Amino acid sequence: MAASGGSKAVIAALTANLTIALFKFVAWLLTQSSSMLAEAIHSVADSGNQVLLLVGGRRAKRQASPEHPFGFGRERYIYAFIVSIILFSVGGLFALFEAYEKFKDPHGLEGPWWWVPLAVLVGALIAEGLSFRTAVRESNHVRGTSGWVEFIRRAKSPELPVILLEDFGALLGLFFALLGVGLTLLTGNGLFDAAGTAMIGLLLVCIAVILAIETKSLLLGESASRENIAKIEQAITSDGTPIIHLKTLHLGPDEILVAAKIGIAGGATGEHIAHAIDAAEIRIRDAVPTATMIYLEPDIKRPAGGDARTGAAAEGDGGR
Repeated sequence: MAASGGSKAVIAALTANLTIALFKFVAWLLTQSSSMLAEAIHSVADSGNQVLLLVGGRRAKRQASPEHPFGFGRERYIYAFIVSIILFSVGGLFALFEAYEKFKDPHGLEGPWWWVPLAVLVGALIAEGLSFRTAVRESNHVRGTSGWVEFIRRAKSPELPVILLEDFGALLGLFFALLGVGLTLLTGNGLFDAAGTAMIGLLLVCIAVILAIETKSLLLGESASRENIAKIEQAITSDGTPIIHLKTLHLGPDEILVAAKIGIAGGATGEHIAHAIDAAEIRIRDAVPTATMIYLEPDIKRPAGGDARTGAAAEGDGGR
Protein backbone atom coordinates (compact mmCIF):
# COMPACT_ATOMS: atom_id res chain seq x y z
CA MET A 1 0.00 0.00 0.00
CA ALA A 2 2.75 2.48 0.97
CA ALA A 3 4.88 1.70 -2.07
CA SER A 4 2.04 1.88 -4.60
CA GLY A 5 0.62 5.00 -2.97
CA GLY A 6 4.02 6.65 -3.00
CA SER A 7 4.51 5.87 -6.70
CA LYS A 8 1.09 7.25 -7.55
CA ALA A 9 1.85 10.50 -5.72
CA VAL A 10 5.28 10.74 -7.41
CA ILE A 11 3.83 10.26 -10.91
CA ALA A 12 1.10 12.84 -10.25
CA ALA A 13 3.70 15.36 -9.05
CA LEU A 14 6.03 14.62 -12.00
CA THR A 15 3.25 15.17 -14.54
CA ALA A 16 2.24 18.46 -12.94
CA ASN A 17 5.81 19.79 -12.61
CA LEU A 18 6.87 19.03 -16.19
CA THR A 19 3.84 20.89 -17.54
CA ILE A 20 4.24 23.78 -15.13
CA ALA A 21 7.98 24.13 -15.83
CA LEU A 22 7.34 24.61 -19.55
CA PHE A 23 4.84 27.41 -18.99
CA LYS A 24 7.06 29.11 -16.39
CA PHE A 25 9.98 29.21 -18.81
CA VAL A 26 7.74 30.74 -21.47
CA ALA A 27 6.57 33.39 -18.99
CA TRP A 28 10.17 34.17 -18.03
CA LEU A 29 11.25 34.52 -21.67
CA LEU A 30 8.41 36.94 -22.33
CA THR A 31 8.85 39.11 -19.22
CA GLN A 32 12.36 38.45 -17.79
CA SER A 33 10.83 38.07 -14.32
CA SER A 34 13.38 36.62 -11.87
CA SER A 35 10.57 35.11 -9.80
CA MET A 36 9.36 33.22 -12.87
CA LEU A 37 12.87 31.96 -13.63
CA ALA A 38 13.35 30.82 -10.02
CA GLU A 39 10.00 29.04 -10.13
CA ALA A 40 10.83 27.43 -13.49
CA ILE A 41 14.11 26.06 -12.10
CA HIS A 42 12.22 24.96 -9.00
CA SER A 43 9.82 22.92 -11.15
CA VAL A 44 12.72 21.41 -13.14
CA ALA A 45 14.46 20.43 -9.90
CA ASP A 46 11.24 18.89 -8.56
CA SER A 47 10.76 16.95 -11.81
CA GLY A 48 14.29 15.57 -11.60
CA ASN A 49 13.71 14.66 -7.97
CA GLN A 50 10.58 12.70 -8.82
CA VAL A 51 12.40 10.79 -11.53
CA LEU A 52 15.08 9.92 -8.95
CA LEU A 53 12.42 8.65 -6.52
CA LEU A 54 10.97 6.41 -9.22
CA VAL A 55 14.45 5.11 -10.13
CA GLY A 56 15.24 4.46 -6.46
CA GLY A 57 12.00 2.54 -5.99
CA ARG A 58 12.74 0.41 -9.03
CA ARG A 59 16.34 -0.36 -8.04
CA ALA A 60 15.28 -1.23 -4.49
CA LYS A 61 13.27 -4.18 -5.84
CA ARG A 62 16.39 -6.05 -7.01
CA GLN A 63 17.02 -9.45 -5.47
CA ALA A 64 19.65 -9.83 -2.76
CA SER A 65 23.10 -10.87 -3.95
CA PRO A 66 26.17 -12.41 -2.26
CA GLU A 67 27.69 -8.92 -2.06
CA HIS A 68 24.44 -7.44 -0.69
CA PRO A 69 22.82 -10.29 1.26
CA PHE A 70 20.25 -8.00 2.89
CA GLY A 71 19.00 -6.69 -0.45
CA PHE A 72 18.80 -3.18 -1.88
CA GLY A 73 15.87 -1.70 0.05
CA ARG A 74 17.94 1.27 1.22
CA GLU A 75 18.36 2.46 -2.36
CA ARG A 76 15.11 4.37 -1.80
CA TYR A 77 16.72 6.24 1.10
CA ILE A 78 19.85 7.03 -0.93
CA TYR A 79 17.88 8.52 -3.81
CA ALA A 80 15.70 10.49 -1.41
CA PHE A 81 18.89 11.96 0.12
CA ILE A 82 20.11 12.93 -3.36
CA VAL A 83 16.76 14.67 -3.84
CA SER A 84 17.46 16.91 -0.84
CA ILE A 85 20.88 17.84 -2.26
CA ILE A 86 19.39 18.74 -5.65
CA LEU A 87 16.60 20.76 -4.05
CA PHE A 88 19.17 22.68 -1.98
CA SER A 89 21.65 23.37 -4.78
CA VAL A 90 19.67 23.54 -8.02
CA GLY A 91 16.51 24.99 -6.49
CA GLY A 92 17.43 26.99 -3.40
CA LEU A 93 20.90 28.32 -4.16
CA PHE A 94 20.02 29.20 -7.76
CA ALA A 95 16.98 31.19 -6.61
CA LEU A 96 19.09 33.07 -4.04
CA PHE A 97 21.71 33.85 -6.69
CA GLU A 98 19.03 35.09 -9.09
CA ALA A 99 17.57 37.27 -6.32
CA TYR A 100 21.02 38.75 -5.64
CA GLU A 101 21.45 39.62 -9.33
CA LYS A 102 17.99 41.21 -9.44
CA PHE A 103 18.64 43.25 -6.30
CA LYS A 104 21.76 44.66 -7.99
CA ASP A 105 19.80 45.64 -11.09
CA PRO A 106 16.08 45.87 -10.29
CA HIS A 107 13.72 46.43 -13.18
CA GLY A 108 10.04 45.95 -13.87
CA LEU A 109 8.51 43.29 -16.09
CA GLU A 110 9.50 43.78 -19.72
CA GLY A 111 7.35 43.70 -22.87
CA PRO A 112 3.61 43.72 -23.45
CA TRP A 113 3.15 40.26 -21.94
CA TRP A 114 2.86 41.45 -18.33
CA TRP A 115 -0.27 39.35 -17.80
CA VAL A 116 1.39 36.04 -18.75
CA PRO A 117 3.16 35.42 -15.39
CA LEU A 118 -0.09 35.97 -13.52
CA ALA A 119 -1.94 33.50 -15.73
CA VAL A 120 0.86 30.93 -15.45
CA LEU A 121 1.10 31.29 -11.68
CA VAL A 122 -2.65 30.90 -11.18
CA GLY A 123 -2.67 27.82 -13.44
CA ALA A 124 0.35 26.42 -11.61
CA LEU A 125 -1.36 26.91 -8.25
CA ILE A 126 -4.30 24.84 -9.49
CA ALA A 127 -2.05 22.06 -10.87
CA GLU A 128 0.13 21.94 -7.75
CA GLY A 129 -2.97 21.94 -5.59
CA LEU A 130 -4.27 18.86 -7.37
CA SER A 131 -0.89 17.14 -7.01
CA PHE A 132 -0.77 18.05 -3.32
CA ARG A 133 -4.27 16.67 -2.85
CA THR A 134 -3.13 13.34 -4.34
CA ALA A 135 -0.15 13.23 -1.99
CA VAL A 136 -2.37 13.97 1.00
CA ARG A 137 -4.90 11.32 -0.03
CA GLU A 138 -2.23 8.64 -0.46
CA SER A 139 -0.56 9.62 2.81
CA ASN A 140 -3.84 9.29 4.68
CA HIS A 141 -3.92 5.60 3.71
CA VAL A 142 -0.77 4.90 5.72
CA ARG A 143 -0.32 7.60 8.37
CA GLY A 144 -3.15 6.34 10.61
CA THR A 145 -3.74 8.68 13.56
CA SER A 146 -0.32 10.34 13.35
CA GLY A 147 -0.16 14.09 12.88
CA TRP A 148 1.46 15.44 9.73
CA VAL A 149 4.70 16.49 11.43
CA GLU A 150 5.00 13.11 13.14
CA PHE A 151 4.21 11.32 9.86
CA ILE A 152 6.99 13.14 8.01
CA ARG A 153 9.44 12.47 10.84
CA ARG A 154 8.53 8.82 11.44
CA ALA A 155 7.59 7.51 7.97
CA LYS A 156 9.87 4.71 6.78
CA SER A 157 8.89 5.12 3.11
CA PRO A 158 10.61 8.31 1.88
CA GLU A 159 8.49 8.98 -1.22
CA LEU A 160 5.34 10.34 0.42
CA PRO A 161 7.08 12.72 2.87
CA VAL A 162 9.32 14.01 0.05
CA ILE A 163 6.36 14.66 -2.27
CA LEU A 164 4.33 16.23 0.54
CA LEU A 165 7.12 18.67 1.37
CA GLU A 166 7.89 19.40 -2.28
CA ASP A 167 4.26 20.07 -3.17
CA PHE A 168 3.72 22.17 -0.06
CA GLY A 169 6.89 24.10 -0.85
CA ALA A 170 5.75 24.53 -4.46
CA LEU A 171 2.45 26.04 -3.34
CA LEU A 172 4.21 28.46 -0.99
CA GLY A 173 6.77 29.29 -3.67
CA LEU A 174 4.02 30.07 -6.16
CA PHE A 175 2.37 32.34 -3.60
CA PHE A 176 5.69 34.19 -3.08
CA ALA A 177 6.15 34.49 -6.85
CA LEU A 178 2.61 35.76 -7.30
CA LEU A 179 3.17 38.30 -4.54
CA GLY A 180 6.47 39.50 -6.03
CA VAL A 181 5.19 39.69 -9.60
CA GLY A 182 1.91 41.31 -8.57
CA LEU A 183 3.58 44.05 -6.52
CA THR A 184 6.09 44.67 -9.31
CA LEU A 185 3.26 45.12 -11.80
CA LEU A 186 1.41 47.49 -9.46
CA THR A 187 4.42 49.63 -8.53
CA GLY A 188 6.85 49.13 -11.41
CA ASN A 189 9.52 48.43 -8.76
CA GLY A 190 11.61 45.33 -9.58
CA LEU A 191 12.74 45.01 -5.96
CA PHE A 192 9.47 43.23 -5.18
CA ASP A 193 10.24 40.65 -7.86
CA ALA A 194 13.71 40.18 -6.37
CA ALA A 195 12.24 39.82 -2.88
CA GLY A 196 9.82 37.15 -4.09
CA THR A 197 12.73 35.28 -5.66
CA ALA A 198 14.73 35.44 -2.43
CA MET A 199 11.78 34.10 -0.43
CA ILE A 200 11.50 31.17 -2.86
CA GLY A 201 15.21 30.43 -2.42
CA LEU A 202 15.05 30.51 1.38
CA LEU A 203 11.97 28.28 1.33
CA LEU A 204 13.66 25.67 -0.85
CA VAL A 205 16.81 25.66 1.29
CA CYS A 206 14.72 25.10 4.46
CA ILE A 207 12.78 22.21 2.87
CA ALA A 208 16.01 20.66 1.57
CA VAL A 209 17.59 20.79 5.04
CA ILE A 210 14.53 19.12 6.62
CA LEU A 211 14.60 16.36 3.98
CA ALA A 212 18.33 15.83 4.43
CA ILE A 213 18.01 15.49 8.22
CA GLU A 214 15.11 13.03 8.04
CA THR A 215 16.64 10.95 5.24
CA LYS A 216 20.01 10.85 7.01
CA SER A 217 18.29 9.20 9.97
CA LEU A 218 16.87 6.51 7.66
CA LEU A 219 20.26 5.96 6.03
CA LEU A 220 21.93 5.49 9.41
CA GLY A 221 19.36 2.82 10.23
CA GLU A 222 16.14 3.29 12.18
CA SER A 223 14.41 0.74 14.35
CA ALA A 224 10.91 -0.49 13.65
CA SER A 225 8.07 1.69 14.85
CA ARG A 226 7.01 1.42 18.49
CA GLU A 227 3.79 -0.22 17.35
CA ASN A 228 5.63 -2.94 15.42
CA ILE A 229 8.14 -3.49 18.22
CA ALA A 230 5.24 -4.03 20.64
CA LYS A 231 3.71 -6.54 18.20
CA ILE A 232 7.03 -8.40 17.89
CA GLU A 233 7.46 -8.54 21.66
CA GLN A 234 3.92 -9.83 22.09
CA ALA A 235 4.46 -12.46 19.39
CA ILE A 236 7.62 -13.77 21.07
CA THR A 237 6.27 -13.81 24.63
CA SER A 238 2.76 -15.08 23.84
CA ASP A 239 3.77 -18.69 24.72
CA GLY A 240 5.73 -17.64 27.80
CA THR A 241 9.11 -17.27 26.06
CA PRO A 242 11.01 -14.43 27.78
CA ILE A 243 12.96 -11.80 25.84
CA ILE A 244 16.44 -11.06 27.14
CA HIS A 245 16.95 -8.28 24.61
CA LEU A 246 15.55 -7.28 21.24
CA LYS A 247 16.83 -5.12 18.38
CA THR A 248 15.17 -4.16 15.11
CA LEU A 249 16.43 -2.37 12.00
CA HIS A 250 14.77 -1.19 8.81
CA LEU A 251 16.68 -2.65 5.85
CA GLY A 252 14.23 -0.77 3.63
CA PRO A 253 10.79 0.80 4.01
CA ASP A 254 9.07 -2.61 3.85
CA GLU A 255 11.83 -4.83 5.28
CA ILE A 256 12.58 -5.18 8.99
CA LEU A 257 15.48 -7.11 10.48
CA VAL A 258 14.64 -8.63 13.88
CA ALA A 259 17.40 -9.86 16.18
CA ALA A 260 16.58 -11.13 19.66
CA LYS A 261 18.01 -13.22 22.46
CA ILE A 262 15.26 -15.35 24.00
CA GLY A 263 15.24 -17.40 27.19
CA ILE A 264 15.17 -21.20 27.03
CA ALA A 265 14.60 -23.43 30.07
CA GLY A 266 17.70 -25.18 31.37
CA GLY A 267 17.99 -28.78 30.18
CA ALA A 268 15.98 -28.16 26.99
CA THR A 269 16.97 -30.43 24.12
CA GLY A 270 18.21 -29.17 20.78
CA GLU A 271 14.96 -30.30 19.18
CA HIS A 272 12.92 -28.34 21.71
CA ILE A 273 15.03 -25.22 21.19
CA ALA A 274 14.72 -25.45 17.39
CA HIS A 275 10.94 -25.90 17.68
CA ALA A 276 10.64 -22.89 20.01
CA ILE A 277 12.64 -20.68 17.62
CA ASP A 278 10.66 -21.81 14.56
CA ALA A 279 7.36 -21.20 16.34
CA ALA A 280 8.47 -17.72 17.46
CA GLU A 281 9.50 -16.81 13.91
CA ILE A 282 6.09 -17.82 12.57
CA ARG A 283 4.32 -15.73 15.23
CA ILE A 284 6.52 -12.70 14.47
CA ARG A 285 5.85 -12.89 10.72
CA ASP A 286 2.13 -13.27 11.33
CA ALA A 287 2.14 -10.19 13.59
CA VAL A 288 4.47 -8.05 11.42
CA PRO A 289 4.62 -9.26 7.79
CA THR A 290 7.42 -6.78 7.00
CA ALA A 291 9.73 -8.65 9.40
CA THR A 292 11.52 -10.30 6.49
CA MET A 293 14.69 -11.37 8.32
CA ILE A 294 14.58 -12.84 11.81
CA TYR A 295 17.52 -14.05 13.89
CA LEU A 296 16.76 -15.52 17.31
CA GLU A 297 19.51 -16.57 19.70
CA PRO A 298 18.58 -18.95 22.55
CA ASP A 299 20.06 -18.50 26.01
CA ILE A 300 19.47 -20.24 29.32
CA LYS A 301 16.62 -18.64 31.21
CA ARG A 302 17.79 -17.61 34.66
CA PRO A 303 15.74 -16.40 37.61
CA ALA A 304 15.56 -12.69 38.36
CA GLY A 305 18.67 -11.51 40.20
CA GLY A 306 20.58 -14.56 39.00
CA ASP A 307 23.90 -14.54 37.19
CA ALA A 308 25.09 -10.94 37.47
CA ARG A 309 27.57 -11.38 34.62
CA THR A 310 24.85 -12.56 32.21
CA GLY A 311 22.55 -9.76 33.32
CA ALA A 312 25.26 -7.19 32.69
CA ALA A 313 25.92 -8.66 29.27
CA ALA A 314 22.23 -8.53 28.41
CA GLU A 315 22.04 -4.93 29.55
CA GLY A 316 25.13 -4.07 27.52
CA ASP A 317 23.59 -5.62 24.42
CA GLY A 318 20.55 -3.51 25.30
CA GLY A 319 17.33 -3.00 23.44
CA ARG A 320 16.30 0.27 21.87
